[in-house]
Amino acid sequence: MVSSLPLFLLLLLYGGAGLSSGIRLGNGGYEDWRLGTATYIKEFQPHPLNDGGGACGYGDLDIFRYGRYTAGLSAALFGRGSACGRCYELRCVNHIRWCLRGSPTVVVTATDYCPANMGAVDEAGGWCNFPREHLELSEAAFLRVAKAKADIVPVQFRRVSCDRAGGMRFTITGSAHFLQVLITNVAADGEVAAVKVKGSRTGWIPMGRNWGQNWQCDADLRGQPLSFEVTGGRGRTVTAYSVAPADWMFAQTFEGKQFVE
Repeated sequence: MVSSLPLFLLLLLYGGAGLSSGIRLGNGGYEDWRLGTATYIKEFQPHPLNDGGGACGYGDLDIFRYGRYTAGLSAALFGRGSACGRCYELRCVNHIRWCLRGSPTVVVTATDYCPANMGAVDEAGGWCNFPREHLELSEAAFLRVAKAKADIVPVQFRRVSCDRAGGMRFTITGSAHFLQVLITNVAADGEVAAVKVKGSRTGWIPMGRNWGQNWQCDADLRGQPLSFEVTGGRGRTVTAYSVAPADWMFAQTFEGKQFVE
């Protein structure tokens, strides 16, 4: 059972951390602190946070530069895939037994979905049930904020800007009948709200979200250099011209321009 501590005691325990809101981070934080909960997946467990894959479609998280600090989001946060790639800063609060001293923070990337378990109560396996705002963390991320013996802990979390090395990455798949692109390593917003693609013999073609961060259009663009127009969650757009050369092949990954804060 999660304990509740008076406000003045939290101030003494955590030095006032976690009780202010709307602080803009040096790396572009732009959301107020919110209350939620967090659990974690142990590293030896077969799970997309450990093995790759997951509802965002990223596959190997190391190859796509997301590393070990990742999270699955409950339905209230996941938005049917629109939250894929977002970065969240979080800290364990209001639990003197399980939170690390000083309430340190960790930044994680949303790479998976935490499904509901409607047959369980909230604090006993139902923590991802709607409308709860819950983050299911990798073990590496969880141990930055709480003790390993903890089960579910109360947290404060907020959206922050994603810091990425290099440009956006475009992994192309599909067939003669459709083109699909997985967009990864997105800085700033982290998420992708809209995508267009252009061949050398076409205009700009809107793409729809297939699942996670996989975007698709019904067009055969083989044999043409490809350009992409990517719009982030806050409406900013980056256009990466001729990212893929005319002789591109399915399953290849190309690097393009990047969002800059």
